[in-house]
Amino acid sequence: MKKTVSSFIIALAMIFGFVNLSIAEETKQANDTVETVVNNADEVVDAATAENIVADAEEETYEEEGLSFVQTLKQKYIEGSPLWMTPVLICLIIGLALSIERIVYLNLSSINTKKFIDEVEEALKSGGVEAAKEVCRNTRGPIASIYYQGLSRAEEGIEMVEKAVVSYGGVQMGLLEKGLSWLSLFIALAPMLGFLGTVIGMIFAFDKIVTDGQVSPTTVAGGIKVSLLTTVFGLIAAILLQIFYNYIVSKIDGLVNEMEDASITLVDMMLKYKVAKV
Repeated sequence: MKKTVSSFIIALAMIFGFVNLSIAEETKQANDTVETVVNNADEVVDAATAENIVADAEEETYEEEGLSFVQTLKQKYIEGSPLWMTPVLICLIIGLALSIERIVYLNLSSINTKKFIDEVEEALKSGGVEAAKEVCRNTRGPIASIYYQGLSRAEEGIEMVEKAVVSYGGVQMGLLEKGLSWLSLFIALAPMLGFLGTVIGMIFAFDKIVTDGQVSPTTVAGGIKVSLLTTVFGLIAAILLQIFYNYIVSKIDGLVNEMEDASITLVDMMLKYKVAKV
C-alpha cells in the first residue's frame, strides 16, 4: 500500500513537473515571439524613421539649393554694385520685351500663302476684282495688304499695279522691322555698360591700394572680382538678346521672300484674267 501511494505521489510530482516545464517552455516561446515581434516592429519603425529623415534631409537640401541659387544671384548682383548692374538689367528687360513683341507680331503676320493665293485666284475667276479684294480684307498679314493695294489699282493699268505693290511692299517691310534698331542698341549697350562698370571698379580698387599704401592680395582680388561681375552680366544679356535678334531677322527674311513671290504671282494672275490694262 505504501509503495502504491509513493508511486502515485512520484507520478503526480513528475506530471506536475512536466506540466510546469511545458508551461515554462511555452511561456518562454511566447515571450520570445513577442520580443521578436517587438524587435521587428522597432526595426520597421526605425527604418521608416530613417527613410523619413533621409527624405526630409533631401527635401531640405533641395530647398536649400533652390534658395541658394536665388540668393547667389542676389549676392552677385549686390557685389557687382547695383549702380552699374541695374542699367544692364534694364537693357535686358527692355530688349526681351521688344523681342517678344516682334516674335508675336511676326507669327501673327505669317499665313498659308499658297492657300491664300488660290482663294484670290478663285475669287478673280468667279467674282472679279471686288471678290478678290473681299478675300484680302478678310485675311491678316502683309501679303494680303499688298494684294489689296494692287487690286485697288487694277483700273489704272498693270504698271500702276506694279508700282503700288512695290511701294506698299516697302511699307510692310518697315512695319516688320519696327523696333529692331532699338533691340540692336540694347545688344551693343549691355556689354558696354558692363565694361564701363569693370573699368570704374578697377579704378576704385587701385585708389584703395594707393590709400592703404600697400598692395594687398585681398583688396586687389576682391576689387577685380566685383568689377568683372558687371562684364559677365552684360555679356550674358547681350548673348540672350542676340539670339532673339537673329531669330527675328530670319523670320523677317522669310516673310519678305514670300511677299516678293506673292507679288509676282498677283501680277501674273491679273494679266491672266485680264483684270488690269496692259
